[in-house]
Amino acid sequence: MALNKTQLQADIKNLLTEMMQRENTSIDEFAERLSNSIDDYVKSASIQYNSGLVAPNGAVTGTFNGNLN
Repeated sequence: MALNKTQLQADIKNLLTEMMQRENTSIDEFAERLSNSIDDYVKSASIQYNSGLVAPNGAVTGTFNGNLN
């Protein structure tokens, strides 16, 4: 799956809007929520491997089936 930049932008806009509407703001809460949005964005990446490894029957290609932690 490709990274969804549009969703990240929407998450950031929503966070900023919510924080600006409050009387009491929290830098710690903002930082935590922003970092969670970025973490979710990065972890949604998929990795396509196209060349470099070689097996007995030829080059190795494909999609990794793991997750970023």
